[in-house]
Amino acid sequence: MSDLGKIDRELFDTVIYPELGADREDVTLGPTHGIDFGVIDVGGDALVTATDPLSVLPDLGFERAGRFALDVVLADVAVSGVPPSHLSVTFTLPPEMSDDELAAMWHGFAGRAGEVGVSVVTGHTARYAGVDYSWVGGATVLGVGSHDDIVRPDGARPGDKLVVGTGPGAEVTGLFAHLFPEQIGLPPDRIATAQERLADTALVEDAMAATNAGNVTAMHDATEGGITGAFVEMADGASARFDVDSEAVPVAEGVDALCDALDIDPWHVSSCGTLLAAVAPADVDDVVDALRDRGTPTAVVGEVTDGEGLYVDGARRSHPGADPSWEAFASLQAAAEGDADK
Repeated sequence: MSDLGKIDRELFDTVIYPELGADREDVTLGPTHGIDFGVIDVGGDALVTATDPLSVLPDLGFERAGRFALDVVLADVAVSGVPPSHLSVTFTLPPEMSDDELAAMWHGFAGRAGEVGVSVVTGHTARYAGVDYSWVGGATVLGVGSHDDIVRPDGARPGDKLVVGTGPGAEVTGLFAHLFPEQIGLPPDRIATAQERLADTALVEDAMAATNAGNVTAMHDATEGGITGAFVEMADGASARFDVDSEAVPVAEGVDALCDALDIDPWHVSSCGTLLAAVAPADVDDVVDALRDRGTPTAVVGEVTDGEGLYVDGARRSHPGADPSWEAFASLQAAAEGDADK
């Protein structure tokens, strides 16, 4: 198991999964590999819920850091096809965070919530000794809809077309370029281009646009493990074969340059904001057009067939396991601390 990031599947299966509290009939979807949300039946309606840690990165500026933190936690409910609507949040803040910094962060966080129709309904905010940036709490997102409207990552069917919006590596590219502009080793103009990718990390509007445009049978966001990991999870969950043409996948400016500089594979790194979808053939053009109309680079990149596993350009691909961005982050942070001591 990697020391950083999500625990591996073996540890989850042996420690977490066997003990999940009470066995309740109203839990219609509990913890499932490759699915980042759960579903509770409430009087015939589906209550979709997901929980994530909150990361606030001061180097982004506190208002932008608040917006980014919320976009990350909203994504898991958004890919269910049910719009996120309610939020409970806990901030466990470092003692050095000032009132003005908290106000700026909250303005960004709550402002972004308002933009996508999400209401904060409860929470807890406090400063505690021993807490440091960037992991400063957690949030639970809720969305209410029809059980029939839920889109699961494992719902792809043979014949569906595979669609990618935004492309690989955008999150890591945007974040690292903001956090470590001096350590990456790229010219200032390329760093500036890479920094623009942080704007690509919002997923709610893309997920809703896709589901409103046509019959989307499966959706997933490309977080830890990147688009390779997400496609593998989708294919395995559907017991189907995914064939992907790498040349068809959109790649935003700055991604390849930064990932090459850090010797990491953009297909293997976290990219919140990147939408992967399986779409019924009759509706794929409408879904692609809906995303492109939002300004999101989008393409049909492959298809679902009988079989199993992910194939990229004809070669079988496996889940990358540990996300290489964690190791790259640690190296960049050490270099930045070394530069600060000079």
